[in-house]
Amino acid sequence: MFKIFVDGLVVFVTGANRRNGIGRALVEEAIKRGAKKVYATARNISQLDDLVARFQGKVVPIELDVTNLEHIQRTAQRANDTQVLVNNAGVSGFSGCIYNYDEKRARQEMEVNYFGPLRLMNAFAKKLIKNGNGAIVNIISIGGLYPSPELITYSASKAALYSLTRSVRIEMMKHSHSIPVFGVYPGPIDTDMKGIYANVESSANVAIRVFDGMERGTIDITTDPLSDNFVGYLKTDTKIIDALKEAFNK
Repeated sequence: MFKIFVDGLVVFVTGANRRNGIGRALVEEAIKRGAKKVYATARNISQLDDLVARFQGKVVPIELDVTNLEHIQRTAQRANDTQVLVNNAGVSGFSGCIYNYDEKRARQEMEVNYFGPLRLMNAFAKKLIKNGNGAIVNIISIGGLYPSPELITYSASKAALYSLTRSVRIEMMKHSHSIPVFGVYPGPIDTDMKGIYANVESSANVAIRVFDGMERGTIDITTDPLSDNFVGYLKTDTKIIDALKEAFNK
């Protein structure tokens, strides 16, 4: 079991642009818990101005497109003191397979939600090992554990990230590297999911749950009531998930 406390560590968070997003909440919570420095990324760096102003000297803004390999490699060199890599950037859309299929959206979801974290882990891994006291945190989704017919291609991209997370976790252990790879499984959060579910969790509370889980050494972290039920029941009975979803929307 690996317990990670971010106090005094250097943290790197992708997708911190949304004011009501999980990424921004993770940046804020990391600073509250004593992080030495937090690299916050966005495609449009001006969206980070308020964070930089609020936490002068603590937040370092970085322009990053997680679908651009050159951007990733250049960023990894710049932020080479990173100890905790948080892959949070993600996109979702209402795309089916037979009905309402959107090829452009499906490819974007896979590029951002799967290849982005894959390339970032590859670019940062040796630096995390060298810097010590490190960790990788992948923000996945309950959609990666159980598919949604309304979000088919999104669910597929998150399922790919779920598999990748578990595989890299084993790879790190195989090579005797003390770098835990945490998987985080948000349910309905008060960001892009608003309007889909009747009950949503705040991004701030999600961030608290993430860092609490890391401090406890919980390798698979849930963030809200539906997430708790999904992960708990999925281990024993997949059929109960539909009932949980129906109950949660009442």
